[in-house]
Order: sequence, then structure tokens, then C-alpha cells
Amino acid sequence: MAGQFDHFLEVNFEEQRQVHTLFEGDLDPRQLCENLSLLYNVPIQPGKTLLFFDEIQACLPAISALRFFYEKYPELHVIAAGSLLEFALADLPSFGVGRVRSIFVYPLSFDEFLQANGENLLLDAKKKAAPEQPLQEPIHQKLIGLFKRFLVLGGMPEVIAAYVQSHDLTRCGQILDDLITSLRTDFVKYRKNVPFLRISEIFDSVVQQAGGKFVYAKAHSQSNHKQIKEAGGFTNHGRMGNSDHPYVCQWLGIRGRKL
Repeated sequence: MAGQFDHFLEVNFEEQRQVHTLFEGDLDPRQLCENLSLLYNVPIQPGKTLLFFDEIQACLPAISALRFFYEKYPELHVIAAGSLLEFALADLPSFGVGRVRSIFVYPLSFDEFLQANGENLLLDAKKKAAPEQPLQEPIHQKLIGLFKRFLVLGGMPEVIAAYVQSHDLTRCGQILDDLITSLRTDFVKYRKNVPFLRISEIFDSVVQQAGGKFVYAKAHSQSNHKQIKEAGGFTNHGRMGNSDHPYVCQWLGIRGRKL
């Protein structure tokens, strides 16, 4: 997308902490753009510049500024991205309802997995198949084999990209392990909402119960029901799991289970 513009300015609020001070005063979008342009030596011009705010959850005033970009500087193209934004929004007194479009990124589906592997003809055949017009057995077996591979890998984009490039399952497993470790490290940040150990317990239990209805009583025998439900709400709210959906751990693959 950035290639469609003459200029591209990325502001990473986690990495570049000094930029936070620009959002401590008034949130006039034109003044903000002038200061950002001077700081990064990138012209910010409507129609010619794409302004990208990354890890915006690290700077709450920047989230608040989005509504003013919409209201007072709508001709400028602005995109913001962040992790677990739902929790950051909970700390804001108000948000630009109707002024900011939210787009959520989910794990790849099986159809998208087929597309990533260049199996577009097989995908078309799968969509056209029906009980009265089934796939030929060799084609069906090929589809089943790819589906089994998808169950092992899960749907995280980085994992699928690594598989498409190298078909190295060991490398894909390492990436999954790194992602799980990063998630667990992030749990500590939200212990003011829910105790850290309860979040870890519910996360482990979500993985173990994947494929069926989630039962809170199985999460941890020594945790009270209220704490477990709060931790379950945390994982649902943060889109790390869905205790009401049988495919709760699609992104982990079966590697997330203790087999």
C-alpha cells in the first residue's frame, strides 16, 4: 500500500518513545503533522503521504488523536495498528465512535492456506464440490493431506510464510514456540486486569480443550470460578481465544497441545 504514495512515514510508538511528547499537548492534526514532518524529515501531504502509526497502544493520546484526523484533516491517509488495542481503549474516557474504522487481523483459514501454497485450482474445485458431485478420490486425498498439514501448522501468517518458503516443519515449530513465548511475556503487562497466573492457566486450558466447548471447571481446580471467568474474558477480549467456539486455537495448530 505504501508504494502507492510518494511518501511514507511510519511512527512506532514502542520503539520511538521521544515522539510521545508531541502528543502531550493539543491534538490538532495539522500541527501534529508539521512536527512529525520535522522530526522524521518526511513531507506529510494529503494524497501524497501515507501516515502509519504502529504500536499505537503505547501512546493513548495518539489513539485519541485519530478522531481529530478524521474530523479536521480527512484528506490525509492515516492508518494505525496495535496489539491488544481493546485494553488500551478501555483506559480512554472516550473514543471516536463512527470516526475510526476498525479492521481485525485473524489467523489464516484453510482456504487462505491453500491460496498461500499456490493451490488455487484445488481451492476452486473444493468450493464447487458437493455430495452429488464429489471430488475424485486422488484429489480428495490430496486435499485431506493438505488439511492435516494445516492442522499441524495453525494459521499464523509468519508460520505459513515460512512453510511456503522452505517446507521446514522444524523451523515452523520454532516460530510457533517464539510466538507463544512472546504471548506469555505479554500477560504480565495486564496483571492489573487479571492475575498473571490465572491468565496463564486459562491460556493453557484453552489449548487443551480446543475442538470442543470450553469448560471453566477444567481450567484449574485451585482457582475460583470468578477468577477463571475473568481470565477467560481476558483471552476472549484480546482475541487470543474464544471459549464459545470449537475452533478456539486455530492459530496454534495442534502443536499447542501436549500430545
